[in-house]
Amino acid sequence: MAKHIGIVAVSPEGSALCYRDIYRRAQALMGDEGHPVVTLHNERLEDYINAILRDDWHTIGDMLTRSARVLALAGAEFCITPDNVVQHGVELARHTSPIPWLTMTDLVAEKVAADGRKTVGIIGTKLVMFGSTYQTMLGIKGVKVITPEARDADAIDSIIFRELIHGEIREESRELFISAMKRLADRGADGVILGCSEAPLLVPAEKAPLPAYDAVGLLADSAVHYSIGRPSGASVR
Repeated sequence: MAKHIGIVAVSPEGSALCYRDIYRRAQALMGDEGHPVVTLHNERLEDYINAILRDDWHTIGDMLTRSARVLALAGAEFCITPDNVVQHGVELARHTSPIPWLTMTDLVAEKVAADGRKTVGIIGTKLVMFGSTYQTMLGIKGVKVITPEARDADAIDSIIFRELIHGEIREESRELFISAMKRLADRGADGVILGCSEAPLLVPAEKAPLPAYDAVGLLADSAVHYSIGRPSGASVR
């Protein structure tokens, strides 16, 4: 029996994308039978956003833990969250959660390093681009992370919060994301992390102008592999 997967939802669009990707990867690996059960639980998005704006990571950790407890009661045997911006909160949540976590930051760093990248760009909210969500793990592995230029960073952050988390896809926003990625390549990036759960809705990894690491896709793939007991390099803790 496949292990029951719990999704701790933050952004509705990103969490829905993760659920879809889990199904698609299970289908590719297993065909029509034996797929893992998936349960999703969310706290209110506005509460997460307000806590992020206050830099209140203990509240974020508490919300993630509450979702993990609900998922455990529903039968989930491990949990994931596809939301990049709350990854620091996962470190707080895992100490009091009743089930273990599989985390996207570890998965992305392992994949980037395994591919031999030396410099990668990152696309996400300002907190993700200019924080340590991926930078610490990649730095330990000897990979340099570069961020978009200030004008691009402002525009990307606005698109995420004003459009993507509400499911709004605009062609001009797609063009801006692609142009920002090209400028990262011009500055030496040999890959780019899609560090926003909704980013693949705008620019799928295969449409990016340089090798792209879809954090949600990697998380969904590893969750399925872990669930069905096939080695993928993923581990929970």
